[in-house]
Amino acid sequence: LMCVRGFSQDDAHIFCTEEQIKDEVAQFIVMLFKAYQDFGFKDVLVKLSTRPEKRVGSDETWDKAEAALKAALVENKLEFDLQPGEGAFYGPKIEFTLKDSLSRLWQCGTIQLDFNLPERLGAEYVTEDNSRKHPVMLHRAIVGSMERFIGILIEHYSGAMPLWLAPTQAVILNIADAHADYASKVMGELKKNHIRCDSDLRNEKITYKIREHSLQKVPYLLIVGEKEMEAGQVAVRTRKGEDLGSMSIKSLIDRLNQEVQTKV
Repeated sequence: LMCVRGFSQDDAHIFCTEEQIKDEVAQFIVMLFKAYQDFGFKDVLVKLSTRPEKRVGSDETWDKAEAALKAALVENKLEFDLQPGEGAFYGPKIEFTLKDSLSRLWQCGTIQLDFNLPERLGAEYVTEDNSRKHPVMLHRAIVGSMERFIGILIEHYSGAMPLWLAPTQAVILNIADAHADYASKVMGELKKNHIRCDSDLRNEKITYKIREHSLQKVPYLLIVGEKEMEAGQVAVRTRKGEDLGSMSIKSLIDRLNQEVQTKV
């Protein structure tokens, strides 16, 4: 995932006027930090890269662009490192670097100004005085390579994804063959409520199945036996070994949905 032959990128391009740069960048920064917060990244380093020696565009345009990026950072109360001369030849940029649980740095997000490409594309807009002018293009990405970001997430969480991200959110384990039908019924109810789940109906000891799925870091293990089947409940354990006792299927669904919505 960190070194692939092809990748997908969450790249987007915004055409705007020079006067709109600050607001567009400020709104992007808010969206970016919301996404990082949802994914569990709270430590983000910010760098502002300014004009290189060889560049396109006038100094006046670069002055406005760099001032707009700085103003957007200040508006969002962000500390940042200044990198003189590290901008692209077509415009200044802001880079966002994540720090994972092992304090490793991963440069992911970026927003770059581009004075060159709109002109090459022949893009124009009509100004208030009816003259024609080339817009500014903003290149922006939050995670960069999607494949690389998935690898970063796996490393960050050591495979123990939060419930909303976990590919399998729960697994239903039957104690004996007599409880297999009930286990399948529970799985059906969970799937109807959009819970990503699976069942393990193998003829193995329940302790063996619990250990195996705990090592797979499935967030919730749902055990069903004679007592649970008669009561219409499930015995709930977490991957950390916490025993949450028995609860109804509805109570379990409510708990899982609440955890997903809050992204804890």
